[in-house]
Amino acid sequence: MSDFPKGAVALISGASRGIGDHVAAELLRQGWNVSLGMRTPVMPAWAEGEEDRVQLFAYEAGDVTAEARWVEAATVRFGRIDALVANAGIMIPKTVIEAEDEDIEAMMQVNLKAPRRLAKAAWETLAATGRGRVIILASLSGKRVKSAGAGSYSLSKFAAVALAHAIRQTGFDQGIRATAVCPGFVATDMAMALTDRPADLLTQPDDLARIIAMLIALPNSASVAEFAINCQLEEFF
Repeated sequence: MSDFPKGAVALISGASRGIGDHVAAELLRQGWNVSLGMRTPVMPAWAEGEEDRVQLFAYEAGDVTAEARWVEAATVRFGRIDALVANAGIMIPKTVIEAEDEDIEAMMQVNLKAPRRLAKAAWETLAATGRGRVIILASLSGKRVKSAGAGSYSLSKFAAVALAHAIRQTGFDQGIRATAVCPGFVATDMAMALTDRPADLLTQPDDLARIIAMLIALPNSASVAEFAINCQLEEFF
């Protein structure tokens, strides 16, 4: 767990399944306490015997009060917050012409505004550690618009990448480091609905979890602003 103290605490949104579930399991394995933001809180099987180190919180990214309440609950339970992994996300596969304002706003709310509110709510306790960490699960769709149907989603993910940079700029002198993690297709329910590639040829969630754990563990002097991961060859990534 690098030089994070025993009992360091990470908040992971979208932790019910997929990437969030794997990140939480990996951090717990590495010695972290984890607070899991879930729409429907259920103790995961991998937490058996470690329930004292796992907090469940009923988290809905569309609720503008949820982040402040979650940070308060985690602070009361564990006394500190060392890292955030803003993983909750949605995709509405429409072109920028097909999409209605409500579609764009829904993706901006979950993919951009909720992570910003979470960082804002946890800012003081992250800064108090001297090495707070913020991981924004962006996407390679935040680096390029690969298709018309991904265009509206890309709007929100380009903004998510910018959010990670903005947090990094704001908190650098306080020891806060932020990284935009930008995967391509990951073998999750959401990605599998968008590609015909077999699951075993996609980036695996447990591999992505180990990458995120590594980024969190790096010292302040090894700041990574963006980390792109892909399962296939592309011109730029």
